[in-house]
Amino acid sequence: MSASDSSAKDVEKQQQVFELDSSTSRIGGFQEAGVKRGLKSRHVQLIALGGCIGTGLFVGSGSALATCGPAALLTGYLILAFVIYAVMNALGEMTCFMCIKGTSVSQFVTRYVDESLGFATGYCYVYSFAILVGTEVTAAAIVIEYWTQKVNVAVWITILLVVIIGLNFCAVQYYGETEFWFASLKIICIIGLLFCGVVIFFGGGPAQDGILGFHYWNHPGAFVEHLTTGETGKFCAVWTSIIKSGFAFILGPELITTAAGETESPRRNLAKATKRFVYRIIFFYVCGSIVIGVIVASDNDRLMSAVSEGASGAAASPFVIGIQNAGIKVLNHIINAVILSSAWSSGNSYLYAASRSLMGLANTGYAPKIFGKCNKQGVPYYSVGAGALIACLAYLNVSSSSSDVFTWLSNICTISGFIGWIVIGITYLRWRAAMDYNNLWDRCTFITPFQPYSTYFFIIFISIVTITNGYAVFFDFNGPDFVAAYITLPIFFALYFGHKIYAKTRWYIPVEEIDVISGLDKIEEEAATYPKIVPKNFLQKIWFWIV
Repeated sequence: MSASDSSAKDVEKQQQVFELDSSTSRIGGFQEAGVKRGLKSRHVQLIALGGCIGTGLFVGSGSALATCGPAALLTGYLILAFVIYAVMNALGEMTCFMCIKGTSVSQFVTRYVDESLGFATGYCYVYSFAILVGTEVTAAAIVIEYWTQKVNVAVWITILLVVIIGLNFCAVQYYGETEFWFASLKIICIIGLLFCGVVIFFGGGPAQDGILGFHYWNHPGAFVEHLTTGETGKFCAVWTSIIKSGFAFILGPELITTAAGETESPRRNLAKATKRFVYRIIFFYVCGSIVIGVIVASDNDRLMSAVSEGASGAAASPFVIGIQNAGIKVLNHIINAVILSSAWSSGNSYLYAASRSLMGLANTGYAPKIFGKCNKQGVPYYSVGAGALIACLAYLNVSSSSSDVFTWLSNICTISGFIGWIVIGITYLRWRAAMDYNNLWDRCTFITPFQPYSTYFFIIFISIVTITNGYAVFFDFNGPDFVAAYITLPIFFALYFGHKIYAKTRWYIPVEEIDVISGLDKIEEEAATYPKIVPKNFLQKIWFWIV
């Protein structure tokens, strides 16, 4: 018997074990969701990009600049860009191969690694996405106060939440269309700011006299000595910048996997989105950090004041501060409007992701079945409602005394994102081992470079970042800050070991039992029905390249 015949028999044997039961729409033990494939290529291209480009680039980068300096800020974004590249590649391969309706990261973990790990990861994602809705809504409400403080912030939070919740109760194509235009606005603004930065670099601002160049890299300097002095202080500045940069990217890559189950021609469109997402993120964040370091000094009084006061609007944006220093007027209001749309857009994406993550848990059997129900438009309305209730914790920010509680809740979810990336890496390695065991690489339509070495790299690197994310507290120990930095770890392990003890699951699924077969035939049959897109003219070639 030839090797190919033996391989075919092995696959046939697994198909009998992990068979698709079309009468119950179950795939390998998972209930297939009743969602609709309503997201087009251009929607998917910008959903993850729009989710990643939030207030972190426009405002949060100012804190990193003041704390670490321009060179450390640029280094942090460069390193995290390579990490994001590796995470996206791992997710992209798994998702393009098994893009069933209603897929989620936690389902991959449950299917390829361990049920208890999937349970813990799924609930961390639901909580994190839902809390981030409240975080972005609060940021957007504070941005509005830049123009007027006569209205209570609770009114703005209510308006923003109502619109976001309303959009998520609509059919998925309306959510995709909204995100497309929100993200397009952000991209246009960033490109405009980059051009503006080039003008300021060459001294083209009304209040400038001569070429500015890299003046601020020399005075006050490329690095701000952080926590201690000398070379150690510069190293701490770089490491703190890496940690702060990680928070800007957190939970962004997962949005593509979340959207996979509702995307037209998912294998083609998700592969395209995965490849282009990384390059666009590198371009916007790396170029943006260069511009910020050029137009604003790290010891700028307005920047330092905004960071110390925790401002969240245009007043705290290093772009606005640099542009106003150059004598350019009115632009601060335009940037503030874009910051508002960015926060609103990110909140919209996070509620979508929270509802689909909860639906995934329900379809895996780890949440009440009611959260897996969808209406005729394919919307899991009970899951959307549950995510919206958690997002209402944003009202804690109405009172200054309770806002500290919400800050704690936000800190918990940011570290959950790092843990999620580690789990994604572990899941990819188990999936890869199963693909080797079953000789299925010829049926994998999206294969990325540097694997599995890039996955080993980001697992180790993010593990170190997770352990050291609160390292600054040990220079001047503070109990509440220590708890906020590390409370996520015991919560995650409590979920993991609690489920393992209760369900008495194995530590991991043996490679010969990992299900990489069920549903594959159906996915390939569906992929064959989608027509090939051939551009008819030069303009269409450009448009298809963009989206």
